[in-house]
Amino acid sequence: MSDGGTAHKPLTEIDRVIHEPARLVICALLAGVSQADFLFVQNETGLTKGNLSSHLATLEKNGYVDIEKTYRGKRPLTLLSLTEAGRSALVEYRSMMGDLIDTIGESE
Repeated sequence: MSDGGTAHKPLTEIDRVIHEPARLVICALLAGVSQADFLFVQNETGLTKGNLSSHLATLEKNGYVDIEKTYRGKRPLTLLSLTEAGRSALVEYRSMMGDLIDTIGESE
């Protein structure tokens, strides 16, 4: 796919960590808050505990999400937040997808 002389990145350079739909939803949700607890994210995304945990592990491994295990009283509490790297990755992903959509519109 030719970029017609513009600075568009090829689709093959898209961040596959963010591109996966469940992880994209998690990152978008966390981008709107400073911190969220596990149950809130689970309820908002509709993911099972195991599925959410798996996606969070991938995001944490890539430095996109911080996971803090703590307690509220005597009850365990898992707090999640998007890191600066995660915010940057989400902004870059949005930009690349916007460029892709613009390119599709230009070819019509």
